[in-house]
Amino acid sequence: MITPAFELTQDPDFLTIIIKVPYARASEFDVYFEGEDFKFYAKPYFLRLTLPGRIVEDGREKASYNTDKGTFTIRLPKEIPGQYFEGLDMLTSLLAPKKSRSAKPLVEEIGMTKKILFIVEEEEFDWEIEQTPYQESVENTLPLQHCYGFGNLRSGVFQRLQDELSDVIDIKDPDQTPADERRRKRLAAETAKFDPDHYLADFFEDEAIQHVLKYKPWWVDAHRKMSALQGESHQERDTHTFVVFSEEEREQLRKFTNKSYLLDKRSRHHVYLGLIDILLAYCYEICINEGDKNVESSWNVRKLSATLCWLESFTSIHDVLVSFGRRVLCYPLHRHFGLVTRACSDTVMILQLGKAAVLKCLLDIHKIFMENDPAYILNDLFITDYCIWIQKTKSKKLAALSESLQKTTLAKSHMGFELEELEAAAVLVQEEESALKAAGTVSKQQLPSSESETSDSEESSSTSSSETEGSDSDERESSTSEDGKINSVQGTLQEERTAPLIDCNGLRQGTNTSMSEVSDEKSKVSLQFTSVPGKLIEELEKQMHTAIRLSEQPEGLASASCILQEQEEDCVYDRLSKDTTGKGNFLEASSKTNPLLFLCSTNDDED
Repeated sequence: MITPAFELTQDPDFLTIIIKVPYARASEFDVYFEGEDFKFYAKPYFLRLTLPGRIVEDGREKASYNTDKGTFTIRLPKEIPGQYFEGLDMLTSLLAPKKSRSAKPLVEEIGMTKKILFIVEEEEFDWEIEQTPYQESVENTLPLQHCYGFGNLRSGVFQRLQDELSDVIDIKDPDQTPADERRRKRLAAETAKFDPDHYLADFFEDEAIQHVLKYKPWWVDAHRKMSALQGESHQERDTHTFVVFSEEEREQLRKFTNKSYLLDKRSRHHVYLGLIDILLAYCYEICINEGDKNVESSWNVRKLSATLCWLESFTSIHDVLVSFGRRVLCYPLHRHFGLVTRACSDTVMILQLGKAAVLKCLLDIHKIFMENDPAYILNDLFITDYCIWIQKTKSKKLAALSESLQKTTLAKSHMGFELEELEAAAVLVQEEESALKAAGTVSKQQLPSSESETSDSEESSSTSSSETEGSDSDERESSTSEDGKINSVQGTLQEERTAPLIDCNGLRQGTNTSMSEVSDEKSKVSLQFTSVPGKLIEELEKQMHTAIRLSEQPEGLASASCILQEQEEDCVYDRLSKDTTGKGNFLEASSKTNPLLFLCSTNDDED
């Protein structure tokens, strides 16, 4: 028999069942319904449903067949008009046969002995069951295996999957590692993985993160519609469908094998907290990739969920949030606390929308893991069981869970990474750098003004120096010829040197090499001054004044320089007075100038 595709809808008075049976004989079909049972048969299709409410046969029932689409549409009246049938989109739970279960222990007392009777429904024996040879085992010879998976119902799985172990989970040997040790190892691994530089980079340069935070997934719009109907009655609000399953998702629901989970109170607590952890990781993945899937989607979901990656069993909602926040700040590409708070708010919305929204998210996670080779193991350990279990969960439980999650606060100080201290220190460093840059800008702005003031002072001093030198040269023109002007310029140059030595031929030798080089350069310029315009002379005087300011002479050397200068001047004046008719000529600078050659004596005939 083939189980056909089907879907159920309702209005206040009728339940509508749409069954797709292509290539079936429409003339040969049977429909049976009574109370909560519904059965349909049209060769080769068979459908049996256990409805969440009672229906009645009162003559208002109606059935029709669409030959183009190959679908039967059956309308059945409700026994109680206006009653809302909850969970019509939980297809896997609807396919389950109705069974009577009792939680009471079946014990029969006979005399002084007690016999425990286990009542098991008789089923046809499976002759093809796998057989394993019997092996005797001694007590305490086998190590204790710790449980994990959905409701901690699995153990020994990874002993057979050692090759895929490292690609799926972070814990090395989960079968031999107790829950407390897993938690200690997880916290140590997260602390070692945390990178302050990466966190601060995302904290200050968060343009990409702020962009993805603006993305609105499908549950935001659905939650907004549900919130808009808060003022209406419960029945009117229930008639609206906020979550719609695709045909692919419906097909996946029909493929699931229906199961019943007998969980104690502690196991149910772990299952609910694990559900929050998985949804948080899924919300981060949807937000960061803006609803698109990529090769990193499987890694993001399982890496950020300690339930999937470390087989963690949480004890409180706050522990779940802290674990998720720490892993977001340690492992993915974008490590920002705003992504943690966004995932928390999204998870609250999903839980408030009810088990249909939770189931839709779990089906998407199941598809992501199914398309990734090593991650399919997590479907067998967790996701498939969650998809089946959530269909039978009461909506009141999810509403209470969302309320508790919404009331739980999460701060940066809870992460254990000293995030607030890191941010404060980084802000101080940033402010200091900004202050230094501002000071550098101000100094650069002040530098040109100071340079202009210096140049103005140099111009004024050079102007006064030129006036003084002009008056001196005028006095010498009254007593000597034009050659005396050159001697005055030479004397001015000589004042700039430190301890000059002048021989009888007019050659000067300086004891200080660096100062002689400076004076030599100025001597070369002075030899060229006889034929240059007045503007160049003023520029030379400015350079001379600057050199005088930079090099200060000691008092002893300065006095010696003055004495030698006076002697040189007397010698020159004596030679020029010997023959007033003779012409005192200077040697012109040769192509290869001698830096020590400054001036030569007058004509040899006069000597």
